[in-house]
Amino acid sequence: TRRQTFANCAHDGILALNICNGIRPEINEQEAPKCYIELMKKCWSSNPDDRPKAIEIKEEINKQIEEAIRNKKFRFLNIGSNQSTVHPKACYTSRLLNPFTKNLPK
Repeated sequence: TRRQTFANCAHDGILALNICNGIRPEINEQEAPKCYIELMKKCWSSNPDDRPKAIEIKEEINKQIEEAIRNKKFRFLNIGSNQSTVHPKACYTSRLLNPFTKNLPK
């Protein structure tokens, strides 16, 4: 969709807990390829055993890129072109969220 996830809210403990409780970003099925949506949903599984391994994700993405090139449909997208305003407390880098996450099941 070329939009960053959860751009409309603070990236804090409340969001982390909401994600752990199953909240997921909205998906516009018209803006994203079906294969990517399916892969994304697999990655969101609450059961870690059901999530694809990193190598499987890499292989699936490579497969889709190769298919797109073969079909001459591949094009580079400008990530920022469809972005609306971003919440001032949105953070797109990894960080620890203690004490919010210390009591979550592993």
